[in-house]
Amino acid sequence: MDFKEQFNKKKILLISHNFSPEPTGIGKYNGEMMDWLARSGFDCTVVTTYPYYPYWKVQSPYKNRWYKKELVNYNQNASLMTVYRCPSYVPSNPTGLKRMIQDLSFWSSMFWTIAKLIVKKNKFDLIITVAPPFHLAYLGLMIRKYTGGKLLYHVQDLQIEAAQDLNMLSSNKLFERLYKIEKKVLDKADFVSSISEGMIKKITEKAQREIQFFPNWVDTNRFFPITDRGELKTKWGFQADDKVFLYSGAIGEKQGLESILYAAEKLINNDKIKFVICGSGPYKEKLIEMANSAGLINVSFLPVQEMDVFNEFLNMADLHLILQKSNASDLVMPSKLTTILAVGGVSLVTAPEGTSLYKTIDQYNLGYIIEPENTELLCKAIVEMKFDTDFELKKQKSREYALKYLNIDNVMNEFLTKFALISHS
Repeated sequence: MDFKEQFNKKKILLISHNFSPEPTGIGKYNGEMMDWLARSGFDCTVVTTYPYYPYWKVQSPYKNRWYKKELVNYNQNASLMTVYRCPSYVPSNPTGLKRMIQDLSFWSSMFWTIAKLIVKKNKFDLIITVAPPFHLAYLGLMIRKYTGGKLLYHVQDLQIEAAQDLNMLSSNKLFERLYKIEKKVLDKADFVSSISEGMIKKITEKAQREIQFFPNWVDTNRFFPITDRGELKTKWGFQADDKVFLYSGAIGEKQGLESILYAAEKLINNDKIKFVICGSGPYKEKLIEMANSAGLINVSFLPVQEMDVFNEFLNMADLHLILQKSNASDLVMPSKLTTILAVGGVSLVTAPEGTSLYKTIDQYNLGYIIEPENTELLCKAIVEMKFDTDFELKKQKSREYALKYLNIDNVMNEFLTKFALISHS
């Protein structure tokens, strides 16, 4: 039997609040996953909202006014992807309370679409729900109960722990309640997966069951090294011999990006060192105000870059900054790391010893590691980077790691086997 014939026309349902065309984060990975599955012959359905991340406003041409159905045909194998978009509350200033309200609006809005699928007796071989928000899994459990199939609960971010450690909510009783609700999901799902060893360990401690490794990936054909970095720098307004230190990603409190500003202030007399903070998020305006007040002419703030120039943009940087506060370091595995590695980028990472991020960077020689929230060490690492004779080797190792471990075809082919969508018999 042909490989594709083994799973052709199997049906997959994704329930998540993030999806294409969101350019970063969970939406990016959800979109690429379902696109890969549809192109491989699966009949795919997505229940989601309108694209808003990382801008925290619904993106044109979408309006977020009512429900919308989209159909995507893949003519080469006659497969189909159906996308149901549900209206939801999107806060422009996402505080802890407002994000809770947003999460509830996701659930209540999507409920009616899931109910319609149940009434129409739509049966799926695999139902995937992605956390955060963790409670969307209850919609997956509901459709499994009435139409069958198996449920995969995939954890991209340990939402409750992150909220607790970052003091986003103050009620301990509320956290206890949330953990109990999550535990029911962990017990009832057919499969549970996550993206890093550290997160798998934490989930295992709560769930007392097997957790599958399902890492984020990268398209290594779309993202690749470019040798002439100087020419790229001039394209973004820098001098060819400037040393560009880039942070590109979500801009929130858990990243601790104010440390970039403190480093920039200490190194302001070195006119060849430039810092770039690229992205969108609730904390960006505050960082801009701080930089302006300190007169930091060596810091540039840029919007999220379009996909057609993103490979060039990442290649422009001499060093990539992957920063997190210490209490968030093993709750998330930064999704930005995959594309950085694919372009052969070298990273300066803040991570405590023993975390998944620390182990990955250290074991495979992919960059430099310093302890979180230590501005002195950050400045020292930035200044000393140019003296490291191992720098070019790190670039080579990064690209090799991406090709071996993060290639989307390799990751998704393992996905098919792990979650009972194909057998090798």
